[in-house]
Amino acid sequence: MKTPLYGKDYVSLTDYDAAEFKFLLDMAVELKDKQKKGIPHTLLQGKTLAMIFQKASTRTRVSFEVAMYHLGGLGMFLSANDLQIGRGEPIQDTARVLASYSEGILIRTFSHQEVLELAKYSKVPVINGLTDDEHPTQALADMLTIYEEYGTLKGKKLAYFGDGNNVAVSLIHACALTGMEIVLACPSGYQPPAAALADFEKMKQPGASLAVVDDPKAAASGADVLYTDVWTSMGQEKEAQIRIQALKEYQVNGDLLKLAKPEAIVLHCLPAHREEEITDEMIECAQSRIFQEAENRMHAHKAILAALL
Repeated sequence: MKTPLYGKDYVSLTDYDAAEFKFLLDMAVELKDKQKKGIPHTLLQGKTLAMIFQKASTRTRVSFEVAMYHLGGLGMFLSANDLQIGRGEPIQDTARVLASYSEGILIRTFSHQEVLELAKYSKVPVINGLTDDEHPTQALADMLTIYEEYGTLKGKKLAYFGDGNNVAVSLIHACALTGMEIVLACPSGYQPPAAALADFEKMKQPGASLAVVDDPKAAASGADVLYTDVWTSMGQEKEAQIRIQALKEYQVNGDLLKLAKPEAIVLHCLPAHREEEITDEMIECAQSRIFQEAENRMHAHKAILAALL
């Protein structure tokens, strides 16, 4: 069976329209339901996913490997030390070779340009498992988690706090495609890139709106979802103390939650630095859906794999 998205790359949500994103979300819901009911769904029997990891990973690696296993296929983990990329082989050569051995390629790396280059030369779908610019697989899991909570996405308000990083960029894209309101509370120097804001205007569906503010309380007011990410991402360790100082007023805590809607939920893509960007209390509170969100990485990834491969 070939889905409407068969053979398509998953490099950026800017490559997807609202109907295509909804197809992935619906498939994630369906495949999660089948797993919970013990219904086999080996849609990728005999297929292989080559998984390139140039950045460390817990959730992305394990969720993609398990997703391929549940779908009847094989996920092959390849670190930078396992590949000739680390020794200077051009990305276009690696793309052609891995594409001849597998039905899909996942890459988690620093440079977004590297993913684009890989996709250019690969004859099989390429999936972006995270770059310094975007994190589109995470965004699908986030939308799945919010949908499970409310039964809808359109018109819901997501408030994001902290660094306008790769996770924030993909959330901007996902909210545009699903008709959500997104308000990002970021201090000067840490706001999302202008390109992401321009993308939102091109992609936005009815009901979608976006604002970038410097007041976390204004962002939290009336929110359905409070969302944050680490203040210091991989590769930024030398800036840690500067970032902590700049972002300390943007912590997700009980005071912010009181400003949100009474039924609001708390999300974090993990790993978390407890008591920095989010308090321990918020991670463990009854309104936290952080570990449901982490589990949903697997179901979202399963949908992407089944749809593309």
